[in-house]
Amino acid sequence: MARINLLPWRAERRKQREHEFFVHLGLAAAGGLALVVIWAMWMNIRIDNQNQRNAYLKAQIHQLDQRIAQIKNLEKVRDHLLARKRIIEKLQADRSKMVHLFDELVKTIPPSVRLTELVQQGDTLKLKGVAQSNASVAEYMRNLERSPWMSRIELGRIDNKHADSRMPYVFNLSMKMVKPKSEGASADAGDGGSGARAKAKGGAKS
Repeated sequence: MARINLLPWRAERRKQREHEFFVHLGLAAAGGLALVVIWAMWMNIRIDNQNQRNAYLKAQIHQLDQRIAQIKNLEKVRDHLLARKRIIEKLQADRSKMVHLFDELVKTIPPSVRLTELVQQGDTLKLKGVAQSNASVAEYMRNLERSPWMSRIELGRIDNKHADSRMPYVFNLSMKMVKPKSEGASADAGDGGSGARAKAKGGAKS
């Protein structure tokens, strides 16, 4: 006798397929969620690593800024010390010049002249004084011109201010302080000049 299946197998098959579909969908969703979580964790790790690198770089930059500030301070100190060194060297170089200056002023001034004011501006000297006559001022200027420490003697003005005074003439002078050449250099120059003159004489004779 033939058997006939009267159960609704199509509906059961449909339910089974739907069940399998939802199972696969759930697995896919779970897999996608797992991938998202893994990706988020990996990105967080990368972000943390980058933050650590940024923090390290900031710390190094801060240290470099401090070192640069220290270097700038040291450069300022160095410039200050160099400026002081130059001033000291200049003072040491000018120390003997001032001694010779006052020595020459004492040696060159005649008895009929008296200085009332002396102003120094670098290598320039400005003198003011009184004298008995124009000749006294002229003698003083000649004495200064003979000094190896003085040059460019210039008379500013001379006036007769006090007719009844013993020194009625008021004058002012300006001059330059120079360092005289050394004796060796002077001797060499003298020998050179003598040799040149000898050659010139020989050429003239020939």
